Amino acid sequence: MKKIFVGIIITMLLVTTGCGKNTESSVINDLEKKINKASAYKISGDLEIVNNDEVYNYDIEVSYKKDNNYKVILTNKANDHTQIILKNADGVYVLTPALNKSFKFQSDWPYSNSQIYLLKSLVNDIKNTKDIKFEEEKSGYKIVTTVNYPNNSKLVEQVIELNKKRDIKKVKVYDDNHAVCMSMTFKSIDYSPTFKKDYFDLNEVMGTYSIDEETTKKTSELEDTIYPLVVPTNTKLVSEEKIKKDIGDRIIMTFDGDKPFLLVEETAVIEDEFTIIPTYGEPYQLMDTLGVMTNNSLTWTSNGIEYYIVSDVLNQDELVEVAQSISYLPTMK
Repeated sequence: MKKIFVGIIITMLLVTTGCGKNTESSVINDLEKKINKASAYKISGDLEIVNNDEVYNYDIEVSYKKDNNYKVILTNKANDHTQIILKNADGVYVLTPALNKSFKFQSDWPYSNSQIYLLKSLVNDIKNTKDIKFEEEKSGYKIVTTVNYPNNSKLVEQVIELNKKRDIKKVKVYDDNHAVCMSMTFKSIDYSPTFKKDYFDLNEVMGTYSIDEETTKKTSELEDTIYPLVVPTNTKLVSEEKIKKDIGDRIIMTFDGDKPFLLVEETAVIEDEFTIIPTYGEPYQLMDTLGVMTNNSLTWTSNGIEYYIVSDVLNQDELVEVAQSISYLPTMK
């Protein structure tokens, strides 16, 4: 009798274990098939970025069409500032309509690193994770994967949350202290959207936005120098120069020591005609704005001020750390 009872228990355990594995592979396979067979999709959601005690919230709209067409519209909820990442046959662009300009990259974005708001990127993260953690809950499923953020090595893990229909509902990215640094809430995913012929065309995209004349009036003169709160050890500010431009000011700060770098702050100028600036590097999401990251520099615009950090010594993590410490927002005359 005891042998029969033990046999039943072992059988139940084997069946339960088998069901768990089947559920995991079934959920992941269904998700991958749904995303990989999609010739287009359109996402609406909320993106949250955390930097220490500061939280930045965005409305985000993501559009994808086969043959590598992407359009990501990010609108900062605090100041209604909109930027767009556009990828089409001509290249990759970061558009800033408020300044009537765009950076153009010759880049393999978005395939060079993880992207919290792109479905195929999430599938790639699942495929590239050796030891996936899977959990079934009442409301759905959780898949824990590794991530690939070469420009921010502190980001190490993400949790992908799915509902019972196996649709992605939320993604959270964690740092090495298991603190949430980014989260994306997927409010809707449309796998059969209809796009106009020129939907991914650069000029068509820029043409849908108008220049804010009020912004033009505000960007005239820097009232204060904005100093980084984080500077590498044994490195200090040795010189500061303020230069008058035709429109506004430029401040050049030189930091010297073990890890020297140059920090430039200047009034952002709105171009009279739409301007495309060719550049090397990758689009980089930096707190309240999109910037440009290269091997030795980081450029971004925030609240009417353009920032530029360059160094032959600082690595990309250190460039980001200095940039994220520049959080004081000056008054513009």
